[in-house]
Amino acid sequence: MIEFHPVTKHIGAEVTGVDLRKPLSQEEVATLRAGWLKHLVLFFRDQPIDDEQHLQFALNFGTLNHPAFKKDSTSPIHILDQTSPKGEGGDEWHSDNTFEPTPPMGSLLRCVQLPSVGGDTCWANTYLAYETLSPSIQRLCDELTAEHDITMSMKKAISKGHPFDLAEIQAAWPPIERPVVRVHAETGRKALFVNRASTTRLVGLSDRENEALLPFLIDHIRSPEYQLRLRWRPGTLAFWDNRPTQHYAVADYTERRRMHRVTINAFPEHTDKP
Repeated sequence: MIEFHPVTKHIGAEVTGVDLRKPLSQEEVATLRAGWLKHLVLFFRDQPIDDEQHLQFALNFGTLNHPAFKKDSTSPIHILDQTSPKGEGGDEWHSDNTFEPTPPMGSLLRCVQLPSVGGDTCWANTYLAYETLSPSIQRLCDELTAEHDITMSMKKAISKGHPFDLAEIQAAWPPIERPVVRVHAETGRKALFVNRASTTRLVGLSDRENEALLPFLIDHIRSPEYQLRLRWRPGTLAFWDNRPTQHYAVADYTERRRMHRVTINAFPEHTDKP
């Protein structure tokens, strides 16, 4: 029997009663999806699965998304293999690829190898970030759009030695405008949808207004009451909803950390237009 064990009041649950090595029934998929929508991030411990089982589990919930600029575009598995992650971009609060015309719906990240200490990941509930704003600021945000641009994250990657052509990337992925408040396609709840990695400005506001309001909104999700922190173990898989969450990869290690990730898009019936 599948059970959900909350890890904080507002976000995250550990799941028991399911073996990810085996195909899931429609009833099990529906149960897991309902728990995922409620808790935003699900954790599956002690799951000795391989890449194919990882992929098949992910495809119960969405269609395959190939992350932007992934080196091996033919493989559905994105391997994160790092020993010096500081400044790579994961170590700041973000939602994945909000510069894309349709950002991915979610990701399933599996721990393969860990440093002797460190390498945790944090998640934050951006429904709660919106809901705890004052009504006046909520109304203002409801009317605003923001620009999302890949440039900031690419400059970081290039500074760390990754051989990207910035001009080529900017031509392929021009800035895009989307609402500051995203309405979730499945729950109908509102979430704050700006992040430090990609959001560059609030459209229609002056520079001075941007300097005051945008940093406040970005930093608003940093309250611990909105967050959880996961200590990984090999065989742990985390499945998060990219729409009402942000995450932060803690860059506190200098030994090898290897993670395998599958990123998914929404099925057509679950697609919104952020």
